[in-house]
Amino acid sequence: MSEKEDEGLIVLGCPEAPVQVSLAIHLAHGLRKAGKTPVITGNPSARALVAMADPEGRYVGEMIDLDRCIEAMAAKERDFAVSFVLVHVESGVSFAGTISAISGGKVIVVVFGKDAESLSALIDFPCEKVTVRTAHKAGPLKAAIAEVTGWGA
Repeated sequence: MSEKEDEGLIVLGCPEAPVQVSLAIHLAHGLRKAGKTPVITGNPSARALVAMADPEGRYVGEMIDLDRCIEAMAAKERDFAVSFVLVHVESGVSFAGTISAISGGKVIVVVFGKDAESLSALIDFPCEKVTVRTAHKAGPLKAAIAEVTGWGA
């Protein structure tokens, strides 16, 4: 297995949440400042929104298809020092559980949106959780993530 201590994964959720793109760029920036190359995965629509927000790739590193990423991790061909899984719908909890099961790195699940508390309660696998009931305001998410990562608010 190739665990890359110099890479961090950001797993995008469904692209409906307005705050997700800002959150992804913020996490990518934090990973870069921590000396890690950010790798973004998610469905094509979610990845396209992040690519549009960072057209020159100043923050985002590689972007890969979600299914290919999970296949490579499950086959132990690739792993990440840290994985941030962005969750704002129930299917995101399943993806977070999968990443937790197949990754040897640290997994941080960022749960947000109007149903954040109920979604967070579904998480029964090893990970660190950041839970904030917001879909539009990035500030509370930034502060909660800073508490877990030490990146500062």
